[in-house]
Amino acid sequence: MAQESPKNSAAEIPVTSNGQLEDSHEHSFNRDLKRSLPVGLGLAETKITSHGFDSTKEGVVEAGPFPGSSASPKSTVISPSSAAASRLAGQGGRAQQKSGPVVLADEVKNPAMEKLELVRKWSLNTYKCTRQIISEKLGRGSRTVDLELEAQIDILRDNKKKYENILKLAQTLSTQLFQMVHTQRQLGDAFADLSLKSLELHEEFGYNAETQKLLAKNGETLLGAINFFIASVNTLVNKTIEDTLLTVKQYESARIEYDAYRTDLEELNLGPRDANTLPKIEQSQQLFQVHKEKYDKMRNDVSIKLKFLEENKVKVLHNQLVLFHNAIAAYFAGNQKQLEQTLKQFHIKLKTPGADAPSWLEEQ
Repeated sequence: MAQESPKNSAAEIPVTSNGQLEDSHEHSFNRDLKRSLPVGLGLAETKITSHGFDSTKEGVVEAGPFPGSSASPKSTVISPSSAAASRLAGQGGRAQQKSGPVVLADEVKNPAMEKLELVRKWSLNTYKCTRQIISEKLGRGSRTVDLELEAQIDILRDNKKKYENILKLAQTLSTQLFQMVHTQRQLGDAFADLSLKSLELHEEFGYNAETQKLLAKNGETLLGAINFFIASVNTLVNKTIEDTLLTVKQYESARIEYDAYRTDLEELNLGPRDANTLPKIEQSQQLFQVHKEKYDKMRNDVSIKLKFLEENKVKVLHNQLVLFHNAIAAYFAGNQKQLEQTLKQFHIKLKTPGADAPSWLEEQ
C-alpha cells in the first residue's frame, strides 16, 4: 500500500482549465514525487511543467532548482514520452538532411527528349533545304557552282547512260548467240544421226555435222569472251561509277545545306543588330561554318573519286575492248586457234557443259 500511494496521488492531481496545476495540491504532489524519484535526484532539482492539450510539447522535464530550495543543481536524466521521442527523432533527421552537404547528380538524359530534339533539328534542316531548292528552281535564290567539277559530273552521268546502253546491247548479243549456239549444236546432232541412217548421203551429212559442231564450239568460246566483257562493264557501271555518283549525291546535298545556311546568315546580317539578333547571328555563323567545312570535304572527296574513276575506267575498258574485238574477229574469220589464244590472253576459263552437274556417285 505504501508503494501505491505515490501513484494514486499523482493520478489525482487536479488540473485547471488552462492546463496548470492547482496551488493547493502542489505541495503534496511534490512530496509524493520525491518519494518515487531515485536517491540521487532530489525534488529540488526538478520542475514539471504541464501544458494544455493543444500544445506540441509532451512529457518535458525541465531541470533547475525548485523554488524555495537551497540545494545546488545537479545533473538529471530526461525521459520524454515515446511519441515525443519519435517526433524529435524525425525532426532531427530532417534537420540533418537539410544541413548536410548537397551533392548534385548528373542530369539523366531522357531518350524521348533526345529523339524529339533530333526530329526538331531534322525538320528545321529539311525546311531550310526545301526552301533553298524551291528558290533555286524559281530563280530567286543563288547557288554555289564549281564549274570544273560540275562539268566532270555531267560527263560522268552522260557516259554512264552510254555504257548502260552498250551493256544492254551486249547482253542481247549474248542471249542471241547462246540461242544460235544451242541451235547449231542441235543441228549438228541431227546431221550426225542422218549420216548414220542414210548411206547414200553419209559423207554430206557428216561434213555438215562436223561444221555445225565446230561452229557451236567456237560460238561457246566467243560466248565466254562476251560474257566476260559484260561482267567487267557491269562492274564498272553498276558498282564503280554508281559508288562515285552516290558520293556526288552526298556532295550535292552538302552544297544545298551550305547554300541554305549561307542565305540565312546573309539575311540576318542585313537585318538590325541588337541584343535579340546577335545570339541568332552568332549561332547562324557557327552552323554556316560547320556546313561549309562539310561542303569543302565532300567536294574534295568527289574530285578524288572522279580522278581515280577515270584512271580505272580507261584501264578496264581498254582491256575489255581489245578482248571483244579480237574474239569477234577470230570467230567470224573462222580462226579457232586465234580465238582460243584470245581467251588465254585474258585468263578466261570456259565452263564445260555439264561440269557443274554432280556425278552418279555424288548423287548416290
